[in-house]
Amino acid sequence: MSYCVSRFRTVRRRTCEVKVGSVGVGGDNPIRIQSMTTSDTQDVAATVRQSIALAEVGCEIVRITAPNVAAARCLKDIREQFTAAGFGHVPLVADIHFLPAAAMEAIEHVEKVRVNPGNYADKKKFAVREYSDADYESELQRLHDAFSPLVKRAKELGRSLRIGTNHGSLSDRIMNRYGDTPLGMVESALEFLRIAEAHSFKQLILSMKASNPKVMIQAYRLLVERMQQENMHYPLHLGVTEAGDGEDGRIKSSIGIGSLLLDGLGDTIRVSLTEDSVYEVPVARAIAEKAMSLWSRPEGVAPVDAGVPASDAIDPFKFVRREPAVISLSERVRTGPEQPPRVIVRATREQLASADSPVRHPQLRDTPAEGILLTVKDAAELATLPSAADASYVLELDPALTLPALEQHARTLPRGTVLLRSFAREDAPSLRGFLAFGRTHGFTLAIESHPAALATLAPILKDHADANVIVAFGDASDVRAPFGHRVGAYRQIAEILRAHRVNAPIWIRNTAPTAVLGDNSFLSKLIEASFLSGALLCDGLGDLISIETETDPVRATRLCYNVLQGAGARISKTEFVACPSCGRTLFDLQTTTQRIRAQTGHLKGVKIAIMGCIVNGPGEMADADFGYVGGAPGKINLYVGKQCVQYNIPQAEADARLIALIREHGKWVDPDPVGAAVSK
Repeated sequence: MSYCVSRFRTVRRRTCEVKVGSVGVGGDNPIRIQSMTTSDTQDVAATVRQSIALAEVGCEIVRITAPNVAAARCLKDIREQFTAAGFGHVPLVADIHFLPAAAMEAIEHVEKVRVNPGNYADKKKFAVREYSDADYESELQRLHDAFSPLVKRAKELGRSLRIGTNHGSLSDRIMNRYGDTPLGMVESALEFLRIAEAHSFKQLILSMKASNPKVMIQAYRLLVERMQQENMHYPLHLGVTEAGDGEDGRIKSSIGIGSLLLDGLGDTIRVSLTEDSVYEVPVARAIAEKAMSLWSRPEGVAPVDAGVPASDAIDPFKFVRREPAVISLSERVRTGPEQPPRVIVRATREQLASADSPVRHPQLRDTPAEGILLTVKDAAELATLPSAADASYVLELDPALTLPALEQHARTLPRGTVLLRSFAREDAPSLRGFLAFGRTHGFTLAIESHPAALATLAPILKDHADANVIVAFGDASDVRAPFGHRVGAYRQIAEILRAHRVNAPIWIRNTAPTAVLGDNSFLSKLIEASFLSGALLCDGLGDLISIETETDPVRATRLCYNVLQGAGARISKTEFVACPSCGRTLFDLQTTTQRIRAQTGHLKGVKIAIMGCIVNGPGEMADADFGYVGGAPGKINLYVGKQCVQYNIPQAEADARLIALIREHGKWVDPDPVGAAVSK
C-alpha cells in the first residue's frame, strides 16, 4: 500500500524528527498532545493563565492565535511569563492566517508558527477564473516571495513551522484548478512545502484538517503518498476541525484521528472541542495511548495462511460503499445497497421487558434498535422469547446447540430471525448444515469467523449463494493477534468475500477493547467504537453495527447512532459543525452552540455551522446547510450554504433570524412534546 506499510496492522510511518523547542515530534517520539488557548491574545495575563492550565493537564504544545501584528508582539511577554511560571519546557505555537507581517513578528518569540496555505498572503475573493499555466506560475512565484522570508528567519532562529491546510479555506487558485477536494488540500500544502525545501528548511510539520472525517482521512493519506513520491518524510499533525462538543465532538475526532493512527500515520494530535480547552487534552491522551499500545507490538507479524490476503482492493483516497446483498431482518428493516447500516443492540430478557427496552424507550422513538441480540444457551430458551416489537431477533447460539435441537423450535421463531454462530476452519460440514437449515426455514445465518478460517469457509458461502448470510469478525482466543487490530481483520474479511464474489453484509461488532490500555470508562468505549466502526464506515465497509461493550442497551443504541452520524454513514439528527474557541472568536461559542442546539437539535438531516469569526466562517463550514458566523463584535452573519444572506445582525436577534431562515428554506419542523419531529 502506497500510503502505509499495512492496512491490516499498525506499523508506524517513519518520519524525520522535528524539534518544537525542546519537544521532539515524529521520529521515535510518542504522539504529542496539543491544544489551544481561547483568550484574547492581547490579554497577556489571561492567555498565560490558560497556557498554564493546559500544561498542567498534560498539554505538550500550546497554540495561541496571532491575528495581527499587535497580538503577535504580545507573544513575547506571554512566552516570558509562561517560562517564569515554570513552563519553559512547553513550546508555544503562533497561529497565523492572513498576515505575513504577523508571522514575521511571531517567529521572534515562539518556538513554532502555523500558517494556513489557503489564506497566507492570499486575499480570498471567491473568484471564478481560469488560470493558464503562466498565470499559475506567476502566482507560485508570488507565494515564494511572500513565504520565503518566514522560512529563512525560522531557519536562522531554529524554529519550526506547520503548514496547516484546512478544507474550507483553500485559495481561489487551488479552488479553480482542483476544487475543494482532498487533492486540492494536498496541492495547497505542497506549494508551501516546496518553497521551504528550496531553502533547505526541514523543520516542518503538516496537517490536512476538515470537519468531515472522510475528507480529512483521504487528504492525509493522499498527502503521505505524494510526499513519499518526492522523498519527503515530514511528521503529521492530526485533527478534525470544527468537531463540535460533547459526545458528538469526541466521536468525530476519534473517527478521523483514530483511523489514521491505525494506518500508522500521525505524530501529534489535537482534539478540537467547542468546550474549555482543558477538556480536549484527556480525550487526545486516551486516543494517543490506544494507538501507541498497538505500535508496541512486533511489526513483522505475517498473515497465518496463504489464503488470507496481504492487501485489499479498497481505494483509500475515494469513498465508495461496498454493495451488500439485500436481506430482510423484519418487515421494515433490510440491508442492501440503498439501505443505511442497521443498529443491533445486545440486551437481556429482563431489559427487554423493562421500561429501558431499546425498542420502546421514549428517548429512542426515532432511533430504536433494529435488531435485538440475545444469548441462547439451550433450545428451551427458543420457546420463550420475549417481545422485541418491530426489531429482528439476533440469537447468539451456544456452540453446544445442535441442528436437531434447533429443528424442534424452528416453527416458533419468526421468519427473518438471525442465528449467530462461530465457525472455525474445521467447521465446514457444520456450516453447510446451518446454511441449509436457514434456507429451509427462512432464517439468516450470521457467521462469526477469523479471517484465516473465513478464507477456508468462503468457497462454501459461494456455493450456497441462495442462503441469507451475514459475516462478522470473531476470535475468542486473542482479538488482536495476528492481525494487529480489528479494523485490519474486517478489511481482510471484506477482501476475502470480494475475492470469492460473496456479497454478504458485514456486521461490525464492538465486543472487546482493541488496545492493551483500554479501560471500562464510557470515554474508552466511545473511542474504541469510533476507532473500529468509524474507520470501517469511512472505508465503505459495514452494514450492521453493534456496540456490545456498553451494557446499558439504551446508551448502546444511542452510541451506535452517534457513531454512524459521526462517520457520515447514517444521519439521525441535526449535524452541528462548531469551531473550538480561540482569541479570534467574536462571541461565546460554548453557550451559543448549546443554545442553538437546544432550539434546532430535532432537525434530522440539517447541518448547521456555528463559527466564531470570518476566518473560520464561510470557508471552514464547508458543506453546512446554514451558518451562524461572527462578523463583528456583537454582530452575526447568517449563511445559506457558503452564501452570506444576512449581515451584521444583532446577536440578540440572531437565533430567531436563523430559525426563520431555516423555515424559509423548508427545512424546519416543530418538535412534539416527547421530542419526535412533526412536519409543518
